[in-house]
Amino acid sequence: MAKKIDLEGLVIPEHVAIILDGNGRWAKKRHLPRTAGHVAGAKTVEKIIEDAHEMGIKYITMYAFSTENWNRPEDEVKALMKLLRNYLKDCIERANKNKMKVKVLGDKSRLDQDIIDRINELEECSKENTGIQFNIALNYGSRDEIRRAVQKIGNSVKEGTLKPEDISEDIISSYLDTAGIPDPDLLIRTSGEIRLSNYLLWQLAYTEFYFTDVLWPDFNAEELKKAIVYFNGRDRRYGGVK
Repeated sequence: MAKKIDLEGLVIPEHVAIILDGNGRWAKKRHLPRTAGHVAGAKTVEKIIEDAHEMGIKYITMYAFSTENWNRPEDEVKALMKLLRNYLKDCIERANKNKMKVKVLGDKSRLDQDIIDRINELEECSKENTGIQFNIALNYGSRDEIRRAVQKIGNSVKEGTLKPEDISEDIISSYLDTAGIPDPDLLIRTSGEIRLSNYLLWQLAYTEFYFTDVLWPDFNAEELKKAIVYFNGRDRRYGGVK
């Protein structure tokens, strides 16, 4: 039986965003191919979603594949797409079993049609689920997201459905991939890297950042609790207080 994580007295962040980094280094330390690290990382994704739900987190957003990841070696990209196909296939059953709602952020158009079809099926079949909402950032880059939002806003102005003087921060947010989702309270990045890597730049304006040296495949419920303890220790008396 899994060890019960004691969270008594802690404020649980409503929305946690994660940059899951370190799969390749995890594999290298074990003299394994990089793909083995990605497989191990995918298993950690499943477990952390379960842990987050048990802890009372309502939204979790993970950076699965960035717009820049297409620049990786072709064989690694193919392996990641194969892993994604397998994950999406299993995710439909898992979402319905755990009442998990799934939404994919990013530009789907560059993905193969069978992956797009699977994403659409997953989002449709889970849209009424009332458990944790799992947002997968896939072929996602924040600058690209903002670019696409600006284009859509421009089209709305051109069509006469939106006046330029009515463009507010809330209006801009409504055109982003995360429309209807509260901004993250806490961002976690694993593997010791201290940068945002073009991730949720608009949404992270008032988010607390937590960086850990733990490689993503080694991240677990205890490490998630450490991040939540850190979050509780932050002094949020001024701007961005909710």
